[in-house]
Amino acid sequence: MSSVDAFKLVLICLIAMVGLQLLATRLRLPPAAALLLGGTALAFLPGLPPITLDPDLVLIVFLPPLLMNGAYFSVWDDLKSNFASILLLAVGAVVFTTLCVGLALHWVIPALPWAACFALGAIVSPPDAVAAKAVLERLALPRRLTVLLEGESLLNDAAGLVLVRFAVSAALTGAFSASSAALSFGLLALGGIAVGGVVAYALIKALKYLNDDFLMITITLLASWISYIVADFIGVSSVISTVTCGLAIGWYQHELFSAAARLRGTSFWAVMVFLLEALVFILIGLSLRGVVTRLEAHGALPLLIPAVATVIVAVIVSRFVYVFGIDGVGALVRRLRGDATRTDWKATTILGWAGMRGVVTLAVALGLPDSMPGRDMILVASFAVIFVTVVIQGSTIGAVIRWVAPDDTDVRNTRHLNEPQAWAHLEAAQLGAIESLVRDAEGKLIHPRLFEQYSYRAQLSKSISELDTFPTDRRIAHYDIVLAAIAAGREELLRLHRAGMLHDELMHALERDLDLQEISARHNRG
Repeated sequence: MSSVDAFKLVLICLIAMVGLQLLATRLRLPPAAALLLGGTALAFLPGLPPITLDPDLVLIVFLPPLLMNGAYFSVWDDLKSNFASILLLAVGAVVFTTLCVGLALHWVIPALPWAACFALGAIVSPPDAVAAKAVLERLALPRRLTVLLEGESLLNDAAGLVLVRFAVSAALTGAFSASSAALSFGLLALGGIAVGGVVAYALIKALKYLNDDFLMITITLLASWISYIVADFIGVSSVISTVTCGLAIGWYQHELFSAAARLRGTSFWAVMVFLLEALVFILIGLSLRGVVTRLEAHGALPLLIPAVATVIVAVIVSRFVYVFGIDGVGALVRRLRGDATRTDWKATTILGWAGMRGVVTLAVALGLPDSMPGRDMILVASFAVIFVTVVIQGSTIGAVIRWVAPDDTDVRNTRHLNEPQAWAHLEAAQLGAIESLVRDAEGKLIHPRLFEQYSYRAQLSKSISELDTFPTDRRIAHYDIVLAAIAAGREELLRLHRAGMLHDELMHALERDLDLQEISARHNRG
């Protein structure tokens, strides 16, 4: 396929995406499921050439910005308070699923080497950040469940990719060491954190010297690929490096970006992520044709159905066994400590059913070497797992949530202010900032329109309607004071957040209000 044909294919995918999004809305389906089904249907259209995806290109184009977006908008407080639970899912569930799938597959196909069985287990074990976000963003879940699922999807790819690397090496060489794998994972993770931190530090320093909104937004986009590519070049975890970089820039963006840059950047990222997610699922569907064609040529497709069905069942059941087992152990530990808290079967059921796979699973499967034992079966099983988890689980998770009706028992930390309390702090700071500015040295009120803004503006417009030009000095003086008040409110908001008194979600909401006020004031000031 030529470059021009590839571009035309992307345009066709974007056009199809619009229709599929509308169809998903009409049928009340998760967009990810509709896009995957649509891409699969497009793949078998007569006259359409087979689509061959470069797995390395898919990973490097789509994964870094999507990981960066998830990390950038992550809530620090929730991540910290649930970090142990996230790690149990991101690492423990990946290892457990890998073992269960490997054992089940070897039971069905004893001739397949153990390493190849575990390689498939590692490929299908990590739920995907893109799939999880695409399905969960339209569902109403208790806050803790959302944090666990999104946090898991950000970190588990690193564990899965390390396991795949060792499993493939073992399948090709016959050598494997569990201790070496564990040590390698630790080193890769620490290296990824270090690289992501260094890249974030350098970019944050650069952002401080820029005064151009579009350049600042461009740098945040480039940060995803820089952190990913540098980590990959050094040989450490690209996933963890990108997530670390995104978390760091997201933490400092309140101080680095102007109101206009922040609002423009948020809009830019929202549109870009929407397009990338849509293209990912359509391309996954399009890739099925090449896999099926290759297997039909060998007459192997019917023979693989039992093995593929076993893998799908093992993937789904092992996640339920793991999450319910962890919840049970946690309840037992709490009971031994004197806490009578019971297991939360409702939340655990949702965790078990929300294991959607996506782009990483497909890209890693497509990237397996041709000499890998059982490669064709691994490709079919990987696609089948993606298809079932996104289309079936993704389409029914809303019904599961309504059925179990989870208790929203999330309790905000008492050190966090609520919204009225936060506004009281901000408005007190703003009033303090303008009190000395609206009066002259004798205490006379010289800017009464700040107290009765709209009525004063109407009176002012009437009083100067006969003048040839508008008295800009009066307008500028007015909005200079407004901007001073907004700056004082922003400083107080940041102080409350850095002191741990303000939850990240409320911080973003109040900051957006101040950003809108500032943009309006700067526009009116001229």
